[in-house]
Amino acid sequence: MTEDTTMSTEHIWRAVAAERAGLAELLAPMPEAGWDHPSLCDGWRVRDVVAHIVLSARADIGSILVNLIRARGSLHRAIRDTAVRHANHVTTGQLLDELRDSVDARVTAIGTTPADRLMDLLVHGQDIALPLGIAWEMPKAAAVVAIDRIWTTGAPFHARKKFTGYRLVASDAEWAAGEGPIITGPVAALLLILTGRRGAWDQITGDGAPMFAEDARP
Repeated sequence: MTEDTTMSTEHIWRAVAAERAGLAELLAPMPEAGWDHPSLCDGWRVRDVVAHIVLSARADIGSILVNLIRARGSLHRAIRDTAVRHANHVTTGQLLDELRDSVDARVTAIGTTPADRLMDLLVHGQDIALPLGIAWEMPKAAAVVAIDRIWTTGAPFHARKKFTGYRLVASDAEWAAGEGPIITGPVAALLLILTGRRGAWDQITGDGAPMFAEDARP
């Protein structure tokens, strides 16, 4: 597996800024209906995902604790509910302005790293673009940093545990991990399947792909 040193911390933050700026440019001409379109995140509209991206750029321990209490201790619920509340209380124009204002923010919540911010943006960019039929390119170097981070951490995706017994190999970048039957595809698609996005499986091949699908069947 590649090391999480393919980009320096400074370059990671620059990549974060580039993703935020690019996303703002993508969203600027979008009609209101597009903002209310379902994203790849179950139960999240596009505007809810954007609100989450905005809020993640200003995270502080006080607001995190308050929202966690409101969600009765569920971090997943707290993240979703906070994003939805924010999206419902600002206009589309205000949300877009907030995204633009967050471009250069270098904030990480407790227990996270700049690589987490980059991963979040790369994946949520696809959560927005794919359901709208928009081709949104994911920079390969950034995707390698993000997939390394996902593979080497546990919660919330538990990717290494989920894909135990398989070898994942990027077809367009120097990245591979795990042992066993091969699951291969573009690094962007691998990042999406490791984060639970089903729509990327049509880009995945290898002997391990149908085997994993069978293993994962309830």
